[in-house]
Amino acid sequence: MAADPNPDWVSCLPSFWSYGVIQDGRVFFINEEAKSTTWLHPVTGEAVNTGHRKTSDLPTGWEEGYTFEGARCFIE
Repeated sequence: MAADPNPDWVSCLPSFWSYGVIQDGRVFFINEEAKSTTWLHPVTGEAVNTGHRKTSDLPTGWEEGYTFEGARCFIE
C-alpha cells in the first residue's frame, strides 16, 4: 500500500507554514513569516511522525518505515 502523498497534516497547514522531516521520521514545522520552528503542528498542536527512518546501512534510495499497524517495511 502506498503512502498518502498529501496527508491531512500537510493539507491543513496555514499560510506561511512549511515542514521538514529529520532522519528518524519526525516532522518539524516552519513558520516562514516569524522565522521560527516547532515540533507541534500549528493547527492540531500535536507532534507528527512519518514512520519512515533513513538509515545508512540501506542501499541508496531506500528507507526503513513502519505501517500504521507497526510492521516494519522498506520503501524505495
